[in-house]
Amino acid sequence: MSTPLLSVQDLAIDYPLPGRRKTFRALNEVSLDIGAGECVGLVGESGSGKSTLGKAILGLVPVAGGQITFDGADITHLTRAARRKLAASIQVVFQDPYGSLDPSMSVGDILAEPLTTSGLGRRAADAAVKEMIDRVKLPSTVVGRFPHEFSGGQRQRIAIARALVRKPRLIVCDEPVSALDLTTQAAILDLFIELQRDTGVSYLFVTHDLGVVRRVCHRVAVMYRGDIVETGRGDSVTANPQDPYTRRLLMASPIANPQAQAERRAKWLELRADSAA
Repeated sequence: MSTPLLSVQDLAIDYPLPGRRKTFRALNEVSLDIGAGECVGLVGESGSGKSTLGKAILGLVPVAGGQITFDGADITHLTRAARRKLAASIQVVFQDPYGSLDPSMSVGDILAEPLTTSGLGRRAADAAVKEMIDRVKLPSTVVGRFPHEFSGGQRQRIAIARALVRKPRLIVCDEPVSALDLTTQAAILDLFIELQRDTGVSYLFVTHDLGVVRRVCHRVAVMYRGDIVETGRGDSVTANPQDPYTRRLLMASPIANPQAQAERRAKWLELRADSAA
């Protein structure tokens, strides 16, 4: 078996409780691997710990225990300078594309900045920006415009272009389509699939929607209260979930048919009531 690109082993994350000396354990010795060119979905409801795991990989939260390795190197407790250097290899796409884009900068400057600050000349940076704009299927004229001039889907394409412009090996995708309507979601998910096929980049795809996992992920890990309760191939877990929590998540996934969605929602509420009894 080949060595994974990213390996999380027995990871524990504790958050301090306001006004108390105790802590809340957000991740309980979680382990997860991502291979080169692989998309792994991390699924769970709000508060399950999935976004916390993504933040730990990005170095945004302190680690209480366990280890994170990337390309064979320990990245669990990096210095700020080492983390900045690693940003060329590990990038992120956030849920809110408008909040993650500097409104005072043009699209061209937003995409060129990570290249020029790492030492690339402006002419070469502009050429890379032009190529990336084309890859995310936006017209070349967007480079002189500002984030507020675009729709949510277009802004997310810009955010994806910014994440990819330094040619990273891993992108943490933190609920990247949850703020979009279903039609736009489908187009952005297809873009993620195409970009992975063309570049070989790996994704950790954080989402609450098993329907998203079914569309884009090779494997899936289902999180519940800081633990991974089920793992497997994306199509296998979504077609035949084994854990009751996974079945509830599947029932809650949005679908385009309103009547079928209402029936699924009713069944989901019934399952939640049964589990709470």
